[in-house]
Amino acid sequence: MSFITFIICGGIVVGTFLLWEGIAWFTHKYIMHGCLWSWHKSHHTRHDHTLERNDLFAIIFSLPSIALFYYFSIVEYNPYMLAVAFGIFCYGLFYLIFHDIIVHQRLKWRPSKRSRYLNRMIHAHYVHHSKHTKKGCEAFGFLYAPKKYEPKNFIFKADRKETQ
Repeated sequence: MSFITFIICGGIVVGTFLLWEGIAWFTHKYIMHGCLWSWHKSHHTRHDHTLERNDLFAIIFSLPSIALFYYFSIVEYNPYMLAVAFGIFCYGLFYLIFHDIIVHQRLKWRPSKRSRYLNRMIHAHYVHHSKHTKKGCEAFGFLYAPKKYEPKNFIFKADRKETQ
């Protein structure tokens, strides 16, 4: 792979990652809190289950990346489309670490040092989960939260049930 191709692919990975935030925001607001609330409701309901019906979305969101990796590495090699697949994969990895581990404590780990940005993102997600209904929620994104979500006195919620 030439240096130019490498740089272009790097730009595609970053662009795809950022684009996927828009796709996730749109899907979260209009589909998860819309016609597929029956799946997403499990994520806004306190429970002791390890898995939620909402976890089906992770499978659905991974399918484009899996299909792109498969087709453009085995069937018809294309480094640019593999970069798209890698950008989607990176967004999914970010989502897993940020959303499922740091915010919702599906695994007990949190970074010892957090930036104001990370605290604002976590707080925005707490605001989102302060409603347990289909309507009236806000803060649907995972990479960006407006300044209005800047917490005055940020406190992590202790366990997973508090974040649902």
